[in-house]
Amino acid sequence: MQNAIFIMEQNYKKYIRRCIDLALNGKGHTKTNPMVGCVIVHNDQIIGEGFHEAYGGPHAEVNAIHAVQDSSLLKSSTLYVSLEPCAHTGKTPPCSDLIIEMQIPRVVIGSRDPNSLVAGKGIEKLKRANIEVIEGILSDECIAINNRFFTYHSKKRPYVILKWAESADGFLDIERVAETPIGPNWISNPISRMLVHKWRSEENAILVGTNTVKYDNPSLTTRYWPGNSPLRVVLDRKGILSHKLNVFSPNASTIVFSDKIQDKSYNVSYTEIDFDEKPLEQVLRHLWDHEVQSVIVEGGKMLLESFIQRGLWDEARIFRGSKLFRKGLAAPELPNQPFTVYFIANDQLLLFKNS
Repeated sequence: MQNAIFIMEQNYKKYIRRCIDLALNGKGHTKTNPMVGCVIVHNDQIIGEGFHEAYGGPHAEVNAIHAVQDSSLLKSSTLYVSLEPCAHTGKTPPCSDLIIEMQIPRVVIGSRDPNSLVAGKGIEKLKRANIEVIEGILSDECIAINNRFFTYHSKKRPYVILKWAESADGFLDIERVAETPIGPNWISNPISRMLVHKWRSEENAILVGTNTVKYDNPSLTTRYWPGNSPLRVVLDRKGILSHKLNVFSPNASTIVFSDKIQDKSYNVSYTEIDFDEKPLEQVLRHLWDHEVQSVIVEGGKMLLESFIQRGLWDEARIFRGSKLFRKGLAAPELPNQPFTVYFIANDQLLLFKNS
């Protein structure tokens, strides 16, 4: 008996792992929706697979059900899905209704949906239809692939990624003087920079401070990687930044937080906040209100340190190059905690999680 239960649990995990693999195919394309994968199994054989391919499109369960060639098999099959089926009408009809309509007798779920519109309602609807529901299979792994979605709904703010590059001796930048040319002082190698553009394509927004825009004149787009550029978010308290700078180009939309409101252009808008009263919380709340689920903070130093000091971060991604600056602008410091190191050509990539 115990051996049979063990085998059954291993099967559950095997198919939920496949759901996770499928879900990741939607990375960067589901916008405010979670990444979800689904498989349908009949007599220990997968007869249908699907994942949520794009925001506004069919959900994973719908794609998997439609992939089954012989729909009569659904009445004796098990549906596996990495996230609880929805029970409300949004961009698409409720997946739980389709599962009930197709008379699928058993549903195995990785994790519950934290969205208050779902949050157990899909499971209850299935159970009321006498469908056997098994939940919590590899739930940590299922939550991990949607950490932005879960953070957005549980913490009521976007998922915050801190990112910077520092020299081998711990500096963000050289010592700038009046004659220092405006523009980036590259520390990382071209491969690392391409990776950063890939990251940008996967997140909703990118945030920088006044001095980063003023001295580096970044574009904050995905020029070196296919995909959509994120919303550019700029903190410009005194409204001193010229619209000739690259962050105001038509390549992407920009929102500026300031205490000096200017006229809105077709791709640039201004939002007034009180910089003397927890400005980061105000910015994150505004982004949350506008369904921005994730933001990369790319500098400058004071802005990065403010996020660190207030504990408003979830990941930190630090490139450590081989250059030596000897002096300059010192890089921020994170609290002591474990991190993972990867090597990208002659750069080190340090990945931290805020546990």
